[in-house]
Amino acid sequence: MNFEPVIGLEIHVELKTKSKMFSSAPVTYGKEPNTQVVPLDMGFPGTLPTVNKEAVVYAIRVSNALHMNIDHELHFDRKNYFYSDLPKGFQITQNLRPIGSDGYLEIEVEGKKKKIGIERLHIEEDTCKQLHFADFTLLNYNRAGTPLIEIVSRPELRSGEEAMKYVEKIRSIVVYSDVSDGKMEEGSLRCDVNISLRPFGSEKFGTKVEIKNINSISYIQKAVDFEIARQTKMLLANEPIRQETRRYDSAKNETILMRVKTDAVDYKYYPEDNITPIKLSDEFVDNAIKNCPELADSKMERYINEFKLSEYDASLLLADKDVSQYFDEVCKYSKAYKLIANWVNVEVASYLNKNFLSIDKFPMSHKNLAELVAMVESKDINSNQAREIFAKMLSDNISAKEAKEKLGISSQISDTNFVSNIINEVLNENPQAIVDYKEGKGRALGFLVGQVMKKSQGKVNPKLTNDMLLEELKKR
Repeated sequence: MNFEPVIGLEIHVELKTKSKMFSSAPVTYGKEPNTQVVPLDMGFPGTLPTVNKEAVVYAIRVSNALHMNIDHELHFDRKNYFYSDLPKGFQITQNLRPIGSDGYLEIEVEGKKKKIGIERLHIEEDTCKQLHFADFTLLNYNRAGTPLIEIVSRPELRSGEEAMKYVEKIRSIVVYSDVSDGKMEEGSLRCDVNISLRPFGSEKFGTKVEIKNINSISYIQKAVDFEIARQTKMLLANEPIRQETRRYDSAKNETILMRVKTDAVDYKYYPEDNITPIKLSDEFVDNAIKNCPELADSKMERYINEFKLSEYDASLLLADKDVSQYFDEVCKYSKAYKLIANWVNVEVASYLNKNFLSIDKFPMSHKNLAELVAMVESKDINSNQAREIFAKMLSDNISAKEAKEKLGISSQISDTNFVSNIINEVLNENPQAIVDYKEGKGRALGFLVGQVMKKSQGKVNPKLTNDMLLEELKKR
């Protein structure tokens, strides 16, 4: 019997606001444990929450990017449960009225596009971080109260690859909209997977298994694929699937049982009585959307249609938001878009990789790189000279013009009369090379080009030389 996987994802995204969702405590990463807290975060009596306006703006941005209906009235609820990661004994969240509802996201797998429905996006506060040891647990409340959005898909994903592509797209949206850094390894974006199997053609869902807190996009596909194989094997052996919570062990490439679920937890939601409903004006919502930075999909369309870049070059630029921003800034000084993309994707990327740097630490200004590209585009210098100048610009922190002068590089000669005279001199001096070329000996052309470059001391434009040499050889 063949089985169809039914997969839904719950993605938690930490918002990069300056302060927490309902308190004035700073949002930071890597600080000393329990130093980034105020009394409200610890659940002290008499403390009252205030809503972080910036977090609401960020939630609206993502809701709009996911084609969701946006609720213009903000409601918060208490989700009640007792656990060590929740000092108040409840979490402030949104239950019946999420800020975003009924949206979708389009992914592409194996060249085919698929629309994945999204049920809801709601705002809530994060819990504290727990560090578990053999016989004790340490609690770090720095994270408690950090603004979160939770994005809940409909169960419309059908494979590990689809799940991975979906998370990739969500991550791209939250990073490019500048609401989160999307760093899964730091917990800024966390993913829970719900997966069940059913016979093909059946409408009834199978028993759901949850995989918690997968912290890498590549692990999502591996975890889902493993779980599909595990459940398939059990069903074929007539073994019942239990409702479980599991985790993914990357070292073993398998999911590990954490706990068996019985009945659904009753969180006894009720309205948060310390935060009355907040009316969001049309102007507030519209401004949140209007001020959202350009998303990756929009940039891809612009790069391909306006800048005439290949899909491959555009994809390389968009793999890192900061790289694409650097590229966009350089393009403000030059319209040689293809040439700029090539320099950013090759020479700049090579320098960054070699020196273990991110683009924000790249020492060359946008204007200086544009100046260098302009020299190449105008054929003032050739590609080898450009690379020499590029290296000098970086080592001495100077402009392209200054580097060119320091290196003593002369501008390429593109005067056709000058080039024609040298070509004729070379051909007259090397009649055997002409014979060899006519007989189809490919090396002859390279030899003649080399002789022209030698006679001109490397000053003539190589492409112009090659083209003019071919024309002259046709005449002889």
